[in-house]
Amino acid sequence: MYLAPKIFCMETDVIRLGLIGDNIRQSKSPLLHRLSGQLTDLDVTYESLIPADQKQGFDDLFDWCASSGFRGINVTFPYKERVVSRLNIECPTILALGACNTVIFDEGRPKGYNTDYSGFCAAFRQAFPDTLPGHVAMAGAGGVGKAVAFGLADLGAQSIALFDPSVERAQALADALAAFAPQIEVRLASDIKSACAFAQGLVNSTPLGMDGYPGSAFPPHLLAGKQWVFDAVYTPVETRFLKEAREAGVAILSGYELFFHQGIDAFRLFTGREVDQSALRSQLRTLANSPEQMDWLSQP
Repeated sequence: MYLAPKIFCMETDVIRLGLIGDNIRQSKSPLLHRLSGQLTDLDVTYESLIPADQKQGFDDLFDWCASSGFRGINVTFPYKERVVSRLNIECPTILALGACNTVIFDEGRPKGYNTDYSGFCAAFRQAFPDTLPGHVAMAGAGGVGKAVAFGLADLGAQSIALFDPSVERAQALADALAAFAPQIEVRLASDIKSACAFAQGLVNSTPLGMDGYPGSAFPPHLLAGKQWVFDAVYTPVETRFLKEAREAGVAILSGYELFFHQGIDAFRLFTGREVDQSALRSQLRTLANSPEQMDWLSQP
């Protein structure tokens, strides 16, 4: 499994970080990284950067970050695959999956990592310590879907059935998985119902359920008899998919856990520091729905 390497930050008064994405106004990444900075005695700023609001395209905004003193950025929907061409990626697994969510600006070409991948593996092992993924149905083959699929391969999945409205995108992920983990049976499904046939676990890696993207990728009747589900969406934490899965008696792994673990890995990359996970989780829980959070999120 890929483990994010430590990169020790330079001596500096402020470590400037940010997030580029299209639908990030409710993101808790600024809160996580600023709290992590406090817990490790670092002065961390973290900016939310929406290309449309900045009146810049993604590439121009990326270049601005690279030249404006940012130590690094996170990249989210829909830019995780697009950013790859701008990066030096040393890990063969990340090259194979073809998506990055964490960028370090250093001397030379920016470096790319995928903490969705490492974070999902950590979250799954923590939530289901005695469970193998088994046979899995996945909705969505985009950036986060790639990271989760490669994580499932590392976790010992027996098979993965992929459904994505873009057959080309699903086929590209299937081909990448076949080359990376030939021991896993990977098939393309023509619809979500056929993807779920024989599945023990269900994964939503589409935007459905996210604020601004209502609904669920999995109709409730497909939850019957399943063992576990994972939803990559974490804003809101309680998505329709997870609510219906809980009501059906299925074990759930929320997107918040992916968010939490990928954030810890990204912070390590940005700063070289290990944050106290228990303390961070406690403070996030306290501040997540408080007026103080809005004050934090309104600052750069």
